[in-house]
Amino acid sequence: MDAKAHWTRIYETLAPTELSWYQEHLRLSLELIHNTGASKAAQIIDVGGGTSRLVDELLAEGYQHVTVLDIAGRALELARQRLGSRAAAVTWVEADITTVELPRHCYDVWHDRAVFHFLTQPEERRRYVDAMRHAVGSNGYVIVATFALEGPTRCSGLTVVRYSPTSLADEFGADFELVKSTGELHRTPLGVEQAFLYCGFRKRSRCS
Repeated sequence: MDAKAHWTRIYETLAPTELSWYQEHLRLSLELIHNTGASKAAQIIDVGGGTSRLVDELLAEGYQHVTVLDIAGRALELARQRLGSRAAAVTWVEADITTVELPRHCYDVWHDRAVFHFLTQPEERRRYVDAMRHAVGSNGYVIVATFALEGPTRCSGLTVVRYSPTSLADEFGADFELVKSTGELHRTPLGVEQAFLYCGFRKRSRCS
């Protein structure tokens, strides 16, 4: 399956507020970002950010260096339209996170809500972790939200992988220390409840 074509079709078919992962206010993501202690000048990347409103909230709070990456250019276009003139303050990257070349040790905070669990092949996950290791600075933070073990097995027509804190930490390896994990019961726009797992990691300083 062509992932880019799949996600482009999703964003062309459904309004942002109809997407199953839609949240008006990303309370838990913001809380975990705040907990890192990252300054307003920190480099933050939202992986698979699409039409998420996290970027709106980060800008409103005064964060100065926000990057939004998504495989679907249509999603980024919709987000830019929503932000209007504020879009110029954001770095937009249309790319597949498993193949993109990001700047080395650039980011202080890496955020991903609902991308990693779509990577069902070990090689895809290895490339994702390689990209993360390359792009996150020493002692930088990684915040990843996936479906929890009691979450759905499919989403947006695709099979997903569900995680516990231990299994997610195993995927990321010794270079990333698990510092926090918590759950969230997300209610989709159609009223379906989905169990999410949020994990915060810190990149160990010895990483290259």
